[in-house]
Amino acid sequence: MADKEKQKQGYTSQQIQVLEGLEPVRKRPGMYIGGTGIEGLHHLVWEVVDNSIDEAMAGYCTEINVHLLPDNIIKVTDNGRGIPVDTHPQFKVSALELVLTKLHAGGKFGGGGYKVSGGLHGVGVSVVNALSEWVRAEVKREGKLWVQEYKRGTPQSKVKAEGTARGTGTTIIFKPDAQIFPEIAFNWQTILDHLRQQAYLTKGISLTVIDEREKKAAPYRYGFYFEGGIASFVRFLNHNKEKRHDSIFYASKVQENIGVEIAFQYTNEYKETSHAFANNIYNPEGGTHIMGFRTSLTRVVNAFARKKNYLKEKDDNLTGEDMREGLTVIVSIKVQDPQFEGQTKSKLGNPEVRAIVDAVFSENFEIYMEEHPRDAEAIISKCILSAQARAAAKAARETVLRKGAFEGLTLPGKLADCSSRDAAESELYIVEGDSAGGTAKQGRNREFQAILPLRGKILNVERARIDKILINEQVRNLIIAMGTNIGEQFEIEKLRYGRIIIMTDADVDGAHIRTLLLTLFYRYFPTLISSGHIYIAQPPLYRVSKGKEFHYAFTEEARDQIVQGFLAKKAETAAKSGKADKAKPADTDETDAVEEEAEGDEGVTSIGGITIQRYKGLGEMNAEQLWDTTMNPETRLMKIVSIEDATKADQIFDILMGAEVEPRKRFIQTHAKAVKNLDI
Repeated sequence: MADKEKQKQGYTSQQIQVLEGLEPVRKRPGMYIGGTGIEGLHHLVWEVVDNSIDEAMAGYCTEINVHLLPDNIIKVTDNGRGIPVDTHPQFKVSALELVLTKLHAGGKFGGGGYKVSGGLHGVGVSVVNALSEWVRAEVKREGKLWVQEYKRGTPQSKVKAEGTARGTGTTIIFKPDAQIFPEIAFNWQTILDHLRQQAYLTKGISLTVIDEREKKAAPYRYGFYFEGGIASFVRFLNHNKEKRHDSIFYASKVQENIGVEIAFQYTNEYKETSHAFANNIYNPEGGTHIMGFRTSLTRVVNAFARKKNYLKEKDDNLTGEDMREGLTVIVSIKVQDPQFEGQTKSKLGNPEVRAIVDAVFSENFEIYMEEHPRDAEAIISKCILSAQARAAAKAARETVLRKGAFEGLTLPGKLADCSSRDAAESELYIVEGDSAGGTAKQGRNREFQAILPLRGKILNVERARIDKILINEQVRNLIIAMGTNIGEQFEIEKLRYGRIIIMTDADVDGAHIRTLLLTLFYRYFPTLISSGHIYIAQPPLYRVSKGKEFHYAFTEEARDQIVQGFLAKKAETAAKSGKADKAKPADTDETDAVEEEAEGDEGVTSIGGITIQRYKGLGEMNAEQLWDTTMNPETRLMKIVSIEDATKADQIFDILMGAEVEPRKRFIQTHAKAVKNLDI
């Protein structure tokens, strides 16, 4: 108590620290870039590129080049106006130094430099400067090349001219600080995907990425230029899908200082693909711009359908849900003062945007429907077909609910439930087959682990409407077990298990079942994935034993290390007993034979007294082994399922599980050599 009282009395103004300049960024980098992992590392690139994109949106920049250089150095160059270098009247330093060393300094905060701007958190290049080992800024303005260099955010000299320069523009070169980022490895594909998206959203800009990290005759070079803007984006998203109509609807207009761009096309898919952007920032949860579009789409289609007699007087209006099936749409707006919900800008909140998007879309879509009668007919027939399927799905859903109530059961008979009713601690294992299900039931902790065995492969929901899904016994059992319902009646609050774990065999069939389940969760329960509720169990591939000692291996590399460890012990024992000449050295090539010999009739081989068992199925383990390796929270390994790139995930599911065969064939041919642990 005396110590606490002393601490109270000692808490004075001297304990209040003020972090100045860029110190707060280095102290708490996660507040500014979301974390110091790989995503945070790449956000440094996005912040610098966003400055150049802002110049392009303002109409002053047409070219942006991003160079990946050796030693983890990034160089971003544009041909915009160039950051001003004259002395700021208030702070008495160069505007360039101000932008690079002061948080929230720039031309985007009401000073008239930009009408609209993007950026992840609005903190810009100063954060890049703070989190880099060094930065070099080069500005071409007024016929001169202006330069300033920094180390961990601190200027090394004043801005100075280094010769003459033609044209205008800005170059930022930086090296991320290893003191901040535990791993510095820029991913080529991640950068390509992000910059492709930015090029789609900024019509007419030329964006080039050059990878110069390795010495070779010609560096990797990829350029993006889309004159069609987001219409090209829709074409890209739909390139593996069967289109419902040929033309892509596109509208672009500035109204009341808000720029609106909308592009869409219907496909014969059963799902909606929608992407919303505000000032080139992706809004995964949509917002007022998407709401305005959907309201207008529903109203205009219904009015046109009645005008052309596709809908009779006795027919009900088509609903918004009917409109969204098979729709691929991009809505992009530019607004001076965007209001976002949350730090990550996941949802746009500007109320005035809704009415403006509604008006712009209505005006242009009505003209489109009149000028493209065949496409209009295809769109309306797709929506009417969706309405019919919705009615069938409603009937199927009611049948499911009635059947559950009639039998006096809310849970499927196959489910071995846990005793806990606390969802936070409860787990549902989805297990392949009755045999593995029986082992899992014996090995589990009944208090918090539930087991649901699946019989065979579930329905591929990528090729089925919800009415077909609901009458599938396997899927229906899973939906009832989870407790969330599905579709518009989905309620995550009713989820009965905090962790839903897919546990399948380590073979081709197991991988297929896992993919089918992931498709179901991604298409119909995406909130479970984004909220971190879906996991994949990692059963071991091998059990390596010698005498009474044994170890489990989850990879072939781990198996070989265990074998080498046993052989080393054997050699050491032999050496101590004077029999070293009869013992093989620890680096023996005996492990080379494991790959060939371990695939015998029983999946078991013996090398030098070491037994290696290859587990091809969960049923090959007894209940104790399954618990120790795969189900015990203290020892198990699990992968959490997440979505890093929604667009890319959508395309992968289309390729792997969709109706089109040719894209899937190309995917398999491209990636076949990268497959490991393939059991046929």
